[in-house]
Amino acid sequence: MSHTSPTRRSFLKHSATAAAAGAAIPGMASALRRSQPLGDRTLRVALIGCGGRGRGAASQALSTQGSVELVAMADAFSDQLEDAHKAISNAVPERVKVPEENRFVGFDAYKKAMDCDVDLVILTTPPGFRPIHFEHAVNLGKHIFMEKPVAVDAPGIRQVLAAAQVARDKDLKVGVGLQRHHSAKYQETVRRIQDGAIGELILLRSYWNSGGVWTRPRRPEQTEMEYQMRNWYYFNWLCGDHITEQHIHNLDVANWIKGGPPVRAQGQGGRQVRNGIDNGEIFDHHMVEFTYADGTTLLSCCRHIRNCWNSVSEHAAGSRGTANVGAGRIDCVQAEPWKFRGDDPNHYQVEHDVLAAAIREGTPHNEAGYGATSTMTSIFGRMATYSGQSVAWDAALASETALVPSAYAWDGDPPTLPDESGRYPIPMPGSTAPY
Repeated sequence: MSHTSPTRRSFLKHSATAAAAGAAIPGMASALRRSQPLGDRTLRVALIGCGGRGRGAASQALSTQGSVELVAMADAFSDQLEDAHKAISNAVPERVKVPEENRFVGFDAYKKAMDCDVDLVILTTPPGFRPIHFEHAVNLGKHIFMEKPVAVDAPGIRQVLAAAQVARDKDLKVGVGLQRHHSAKYQETVRRIQDGAIGELILLRSYWNSGGVWTRPRRPEQTEMEYQMRNWYYFNWLCGDHITEQHIHNLDVANWIKGGPPVRAQGQGGRQVRNGIDNGEIFDHHMVEFTYADGTTLLSCCRHIRNCWNSVSEHAAGSRGTANVGAGRIDCVQAEPWKFRGDDPNHYQVEHDVLAAAIREGTPHNEAGYGATSTMTSIFGRMATYSGQSVAWDAALASETALVPSAYAWDGDPPTLPDESGRYPIPMPGSTAPY
């Protein structure tokens, strides 16, 4: 941020506290041996989480320059792992070398895959697992690419911040799947806004409005844990609601423009149409008014309802003009419109190119900080919509409410259980606590 506000200082204080806590994490207090540049050696990769995004991320990591191989894979489900192995082998066949003994299944599969001789781990499980997987990878001294979001609750954010500091101390390279940061179009548009192209910033708007995603019917043989794992998008301990799972991208752009997170949030949301027995516990719409330390407002809207106006975009309004950030366009009152017309390579690929280059060359690269900040912003917004209260950033970040099961086991109970009719408790504004 261009100035240091009390709330910004508070965020840094919480970050420092979490980082200091890293010394108390089992294994983290061991000697912080700094990683060495990989150079021309083969970059050996483990994939943890073999869903659609995992397959894409692995294929992109295997498409970076130099010698690179996928040598280990892990997933909760064997069918998903084998499908991913086939898909990635078809995409980059010469770089997939995962023997049967390096394919691991179950809740502890991530540990076994990371114990293999690998340099880089790709973390693409449902985000509820991200903090423990990230911490374990850092503890083992692995370079990391982790998909967004990086957590689903404030304790998870603090866990990520603590491990991120240890990663810096070890000079581990960390990429986070907020790929707009690697788009030439976004980079140039954000730079121009920050340099004053539209004057003093007054209002930001962000949208992720679409028709929603898949549902998977319950099967008679499934335990409750397996059912929720197969339908992870609809349970907060796994997904964090779609404001966290998807809308984080747009919130991240607003934070990027502002140089830090908002200080207050209030809003509303609910389940207007996506309220069936197979829709778990999450909302189908959220509308949040975020306020930054200098008074700038971000109006944030995300919706999963079909046959409505759809948009996935970010916009800025200033005293001299407006910007459509994703479109790379700026319109000013007393100047010619500007439109980005340069090359904008696939930023899903670029983020992996940059990470791989940093691993090989030993240059600094750690995106966990803004990954955690933007994830927390989405959690912050969810706290406001679920509770109906005006929520403060400091209190949200300090929340002790953890969305984790008591045990990771197929016969264990997830944090949320259905009633006798198969329905789950739904957050209710006015009665759900914000923190």
